[in-house]
Amino acid sequence: MVKITFQPVSVQKPEKEMDEDKIIIPQAHEQLVLPVRSKKPFPTGLCCLTFGLVVFMSGLVLASIFVYRYYFTPQQIPEDSLFHCRVIFEDSIYAPLRGRQELEENVGIYLEDNYEQISVPVPHFGGSDPADIIHDFERGLTAYHDIALDKCYITELNTTMVMRPRSLWELLVNVNRGTYLPQTYIIQEEMMVTGRVRNMRQLGPFIHRLCYGKETYRLRRRNQHRRIDRRETKKCHSIRHFENTFVVETVICDRV
Repeated sequence: MVKITFQPVSVQKPEKEMDEDKIIIPQAHEQLVLPVRSKKPFPTGLCCLTFGLVVFMSGLVLASIFVYRYYFTPQQIPEDSLFHCRVIFEDSIYAPLRGRQELEENVGIYLEDNYEQISVPVPHFGGSDPADIIHDFERGLTAYHDIALDKCYITELNTTMVMRPRSLWELLVNVNRGTYLPQTYIIQEEMMVTGRVRNMRQLGPFIHRLCYGKETYRLRRRNQHRRIDRRETKKCHSIRHFENTFVVETVICDRV
């Protein structure tokens, strides 16, 4: 006898297939959630570098302005600190036959910067060179620019012969008012060249501006008791100037 059996037919299979074909539409109250990208960190290093560069450039610009102003451009001073001077003096020792002589110069007094600038034009009677002179009381230096030779000479400031800016300013104001008569005498100082100046920055901004691009030499004061002999006179030249109650003749001699 043969037994025949039948496998039950599942009625859920078609539903499964129908479920796979369904399209689910989101309801109105449901929100779509989009993926959020992670924020990149703020570049603080780049910000610091930019700020440092700005500060550096600002400092560089200010330093350039300072250097240009003090080393390469002449300063403006009030008119009451500019003087045109004429003094009459007698040279009874070195030129007794000439009688009274006249010295003319322009004086600028910088009270705030504590220095004096003197410009001596070509003298009427000869005997000395035209020159520009700076007495820097802050550095304790005097610079002579001999215009005829186009050379600079540096020496220590002699405060016994050169009045301080305030005192010289008061003297010249009184001279203009007629308190003092512009008649005086002359004394001589002798200088000897000792060597070449290489580092101009050490001389300060005012002397650096005067002597920039020129041959510059150091000077040493000579013993006043030792006179210049005839063999040395050919190697010497003089500059006459006025920054006190008397005229000074600075004699500059080269080494043999």
